[in-house]
Amino acid sequence: MAPSTLQHRRTHNLLLISKLLSQRDAASPFSLVCDSLEQSASPLNAEYSRRARAANVQIVFVSFETLRKPRDVDTFIPAWSQSLQAWQKEVASALKAQPGQRKLLIFDSLNPLCAAESANLPALLSTFISPTTSLLAVYHTDVPLPVSTAQKDAYSPAPVTLLKYLATTIFTVHSLHHVLARKAARERSHVEPSFGLEEGVEGVLQGLGANGRDGIVLEMEHRRKSGRGVREWYFLPSSNPSATTSIPSTRNRETVILLEDHPQYRSPEQDAAAGAEGGSEGTFELGLTEKQRRDREGVVLPYFDAQKGGGEGGRILYDMGSEDDFDEDEDEI
Repeated sequence: MAPSTLQHRRTHNLLLISKLLSQRDAASPFSLVCDSLEQSASPLNAEYSRRARAANVQIVFVSFETLRKPRDVDTFIPAWSQSLQAWQKEVASALKAQPGQRKLLIFDSLNPLCAAESANLPALLSTFISPTTSLLAVYHTDVPLPVSTAQKDAYSPAPVTLLKYLATTIFTVHSLHHVLARKAARERSHVEPSFGLEEGVEGVLQGLGANGRDGIVLEMEHRRKSGRGVREWYFLPSSNPSATTSIPSTRNRETVILLEDHPQYRSPEQDAAAGAEGGSEGTFELGLTEKQRRDREGVVLPYFDAQKGGGEGGRILYDMGSEDDFDEDEDEI
């Protein structure tokens, strides 16, 4: 990829992730976060809440598994202790309060709704989305759903398939340790390692390096209004100041970077190639040395004598060499 194209993609995608996390201009009405035991979505939810608080966006948190009110949350609704109609009415009243105020509605887990209200899930979530309200929901991919005996249509899609179809942005969170381990295996042409439940080992629920403290890897798929999709991998450093990370973080500067720019992810060959591209800005040298410049000036151009003469029309000058065979019929000038 050309350096200018690579720089354009980097700048464009960094602006896009900043716009999505800050919920500017209603960039994504419905954002779906898919997590697992290997990497929780809590750091991403905390980043959303932190930026929403900085942008004066009201946060409504619907809890199905969180017992205490999280930080930066304005309204906390314990849906795990209420019926569907009760917490739905409470959410509607919270969203109707202060008309015109931008709001962020967070569901810490959609698995209970997928298990109980899978058929009515799209209509239920659509009632909460409005021009001033964005929805952020988490789905646990490693939690199996119970087999519903009341489901009549055997050809209906799975709840997670339906959620991914409805979402305008899909985030899949990964552990940085696991991503680095898989990359190292690919570079050596080895089989990529499995972690946690994917290992298939009895009694193993989490793999080594799960839920690291340095940060999380985001696999993003964003769909624009035109239908064009954008895919990118990012690294979100931990906001915990005690975390040991090599990515400097400041409040006034964007901390999210492309995964390929992470120091531990980039290989020495990529660094050398990037340095060569930045130095030459091309695949060949365009400059001339002093000797090349003198040799160029000493070259006599073809028909140079004809350029200095005048009034003789298109006369052709030809100097015969010792190896030429003169023919009076064909070589007359």
